[in-house]
Amino acid sequence: MSKSKSPSNSKIRGVRRYEKPAGGWGSLKAVGKVLADQQTVVEGGRGLLQANQPEGFDCPGCAWPDPKHTSSFEFCENGAKAVAWEATSKRATPDLFAAHTVAQLWTWSDHALEDAGRLTHPMAYDRASDRYAPISWEDAFARVGAALRGLDDPNRAEFYASGRASNEAAFLYQLLGRKFGTNNFPDCSNMCHEPTSVGLPDSIGLGKGTVTLEDFDEADLILSFGHNPGTNHPRMMTTLRDAARRGAPILVFNPLKERALERFASPQDPVEMATLGATEIASRYYQPTVGGDAALVQGMMKALIALDAAAGGGVLDHGFIAEHTSGFEALAGHLEGLTWDELERGSGLSRGEIEEAAAIYAAAERTILCYGMGLTQHRNASSTVQQLVNLLLLKGNIGRPGAGICPLRGHSNVQGDRTVGVWEKPSEAFLGALERVFAFQPPRAHGHTVVDAIAALERGEAKVFVGLGGNFAVAAPDPVRTFAAMQKLDLAVHIATKLNRTHLQIGGEALLLPCLGRTEFDEQASGRQAVTVEDSMSMVHASRGLNRPASPELKSEVAIVAGMARATFGPDDPVDWEGLCGDYDAVRDLIEAVLPELFTDYNQKIREPGGFRLPVPSSERIWTTPSGKANFLVARTEGQDPRRGEADVLLLTTLRSHDQYNTTIYGSDDRYRGVFGRRDVVFVHPDDLAARGLSSGDPIDLAAAFDADGSRVVRGFTAVARDLPRGCVAAYYPETNILVALDDHDQRSGTPAYKSAPVRLRPAGA
Repeated sequence: MSKSKSPSNSKIRGVRRYEKPAGGWGSLKAVGKVLADQQTVVEGGRGLLQANQPEGFDCPGCAWPDPKHTSSFEFCENGAKAVAWEATSKRATPDLFAAHTVAQLWTWSDHALEDAGRLTHPMAYDRASDRYAPISWEDAFARVGAALRGLDDPNRAEFYASGRASNEAAFLYQLLGRKFGTNNFPDCSNMCHEPTSVGLPDSIGLGKGTVTLEDFDEADLILSFGHNPGTNHPRMMTTLRDAARRGAPILVFNPLKERALERFASPQDPVEMATLGATEIASRYYQPTVGGDAALVQGMMKALIALDAAAGGGVLDHGFIAEHTSGFEALAGHLEGLTWDELERGSGLSRGEIEEAAAIYAAAERTILCYGMGLTQHRNASSTVQQLVNLLLLKGNIGRPGAGICPLRGHSNVQGDRTVGVWEKPSEAFLGALERVFAFQPPRAHGHTVVDAIAALERGEAKVFVGLGGNFAVAAPDPVRTFAAMQKLDLAVHIATKLNRTHLQIGGEALLLPCLGRTEFDEQASGRQAVTVEDSMSMVHASRGLNRPASPELKSEVAIVAGMARATFGPDDPVDWEGLCGDYDAVRDLIEAVLPELFTDYNQKIREPGGFRLPVPSSERIWTTPSGKANFLVARTEGQDPRRGEADVLLLTTLRSHDQYNTTIYGSDDRYRGVFGRRDVVFVHPDDLAARGLSSGDPIDLAAAFDADGSRVVRGFTAVARDLPRGCVAAYYPETNILVALDDHDQRSGTPAYKSAPVRLRPAGA
């Protein structure tokens, strides 16, 4: 099949070719539709004008940074969906729970559960009626405190955090957990960019990106690996469009052709909108095999070193390598030993394609390399991240304007939560600072990641689960095991804005504690409050909600965490929890006291429009590694081949649809991929279908390839022929998370291999 033309699927229900560019009038129409669907045209529309503005709120969607607020419209289509979803006029009141048992709610779709609207009252599960019933805040906090105090070991508690929690809530949350005596902080980062947090420090000393938004204005080349910005971080499209229009090449490496990386029409460009024009984004679009990025990058480095040798130098930055790096000789020797045959097999690309990409990179003076979860959710993802750094180091492309590495984080504060302490492996320096400021001895033993926490639940060791946002059980791999493990809990506490399926995993007791959303006015004892968040480029800024709270019963996340802490530690605890939830400046003062090197003058800086950037030493070519230099690291190859040498095994990569953000399903359309009104499809190369006697449109089953009892299978999906590499298939999560084994994860970080699950495809019912 030609890589330039997608196969026809015109006879499949709900599947048709989408020929328009990303963005454009389709995005504007989608924004209007979601505002109307959530019955929030007034509140939501007013809120969008304040999204990502200096006196407004940070979008509850992605972590792409804000520009210098030069536009009145700093939101995108999927950001508008996130705002409308939160600002909806729909309400999940106690009447909803009185009318439906948990067993009945379980039969609802994930979309329907959240579409019931905003939670309005604290609720407690009543086993006799199988219903959630209202409970007072005082009684809810008392139950949490009693359950925690009743544990015989603090490590029987799991404190899960979602990336949407603010710095202030996250800091108090980790303080609560560590004063209680555990480092069990499984976090949503464990399921997405943990390989960044683990891999980058070994290479450059810090688990964060090195670029700023302004660097994109100076880049001569952008390398884009394993991400789909049109759906997952659409405000990035303006940045990519600007680069493309000024002539900077953009090389895309992604198994699937994604429309936004091909063509984009800016809804804020009147000429483009009026003329129905669009901007070509990718200069070259390469389609490596799923999981083939490490081999691809090694091939580019091998070609780059050969170009340098042929030119007698001048391609590599030898001065930078000598002054700022270590390990070059070992890397070069490793690359020399790799054959082009194995690099082609591993990457799914030809030698010619790899050498072409390397030549374009060699010719560019300043390069930014961006990557997403298409690279981080594999078995050796931490090592793959390090190969990206190697490629940049060869030409000195870290620590100077217009160059650097750019991990594309998910939720809008997933990076900030980690900065202020939500981490299962805290540094000794951080723990020592907590001890100094709060006069208690924090636990030193490492805690649980998400995968570790599920295993502890499964063994019956973990008895209390507290979830600061998120949809833990649905986001996690292998829901057959994860759901059953959650049902062994004595108490599950869910801090949430909306109902989701994790809330229906009932063991002993369960509490639903409704919180304010990012868009809502937060008034405490000292007046209107602002929270702070950190974006993907280490910028910290204030966020102030403006909408009326969905219910007078709602409490802020900060107030809920403080309430649980008071109930756990009692009135004589030296931490003034009541005072902290009444004035968030006091929380920021404590963050500054614990982390003065990062947050000096915290309260003053966040009152400046745009906030401030945290120190990123590698941006200044200061390498906080043990060697004091940036390190070239040879690729690690531990971990069995996911296909295990079996020719009929395919690799599944799980995807978000365009009507989705993480586990939140806004609707059933995936416009850019041409899927409408359904999610039960699997994208497959036509030749892989033909090899199994199948055609596009046939009903199929998809089964985990090495499942011992055959229970991990999705049935009755529809095959859709698509231009992607042979041996690879793609389908939506969370529906296909059942095919991702709990034990199948990155060797170092524990991040599940959502992007390379071994599966077998067969006719439905076979």
